[in-house]
Amino acid sequence: MRIFQFIVFLSMYILSILGNSFLIFTIIVSPQLHTAMYYFLCNLSFIDLCYTSCTIPKLLFVLFSEILKISYTGCMIQMYVGVFLGGTECLLLAVMAYDRYIAICLPLYYTTIINWGVCRYCTVMILLGSFILCTIPNILKPLVFCRGNRMDHFACELLGVLELACGDIAAYKLQLFIISIFLLFCPFVFILVSYICIIISILKIKSTDSRLRTFSTCASHLTIVFMFYGTIFMFYGTSMSVYMGQGMRFSSKSKYVSLIYGVISPVSNPIIYSLRNNEVKRAFSKILEKYFISRLT
Repeated sequence: MRIFQFIVFLSMYILSILGNSFLIFTIIVSPQLHTAMYYFLCNLSFIDLCYTSCTIPKLLFVLFSEILKISYTGCMIQMYVGVFLGGTECLLLAVMAYDRYIAICLPLYYTTIINWGVCRYCTVMILLGSFILCTIPNILKPLVFCRGNRMDHFACELLGVLELACGDIAAYKLQLFIISIFLLFCPFVFILVSYICIIISILKIKSTDSRLRTFSTCASHLTIVFMFYGTIFMFYGTSMSVYMGQGMRFSSKSKYVSLIYGVISPVSNPIIYSLRNNEVKRAFSKILEKYFISRLT
């Protein structure tokens, strides 16, 4: 089973690296894709690259060597980086929903509202907000462990690590609750409201073909949102019960749910955007044409 698991995870990791690198390369090289939507998509692919590289290489090493160990420093780095990248992706998906809302509901004001200055400002605020919420509190008050050193998970997830912590962890429960509110529930509600407004605007369009074309610009993003948030709510939604004092109830089955947003989602994102997006396919076709023409000449 270890050999089979190693081959599966190695294949998925290679697909994630190739797929996201392909999307980033295509967007950077193609001038017609230098718009706000593809700028945020490029950031999403970069986050997915970092997210998979945070956990899968160590998992592959464990499966290959059968050394089921990780150092304390390595575990803490993996946890902090994973939470930071996960929070960043939640906020980025909300900003991408806002971009689609402005493009569909307020098309005449799109270039005024969503300009390059706003895109850069949003990127800085997303990174800064995620860093402040996810990293600084843990650095200022690190966890103390005295409940053993075995964790039933393939990575150092926050809930799994918190289960091993001892002493008064009320502050960490409150911190987890606040992080869930600002990085999970608020962005999800924002995305939900944005798409309600988008659907209302689409329904006002009389032509059925125009409705389908307009909605197709949101289909890829909506698919990723449901895949990412659906699984991450199943995993981190338990933070609500943690805050209510019901104790840590980290189920061993949760680690399989986390595979979807931690491994499968980063692999699927570039595939979804590449196969469902005609602009990306046309841009990549032009890149191939230029390459073959230059080789022939």
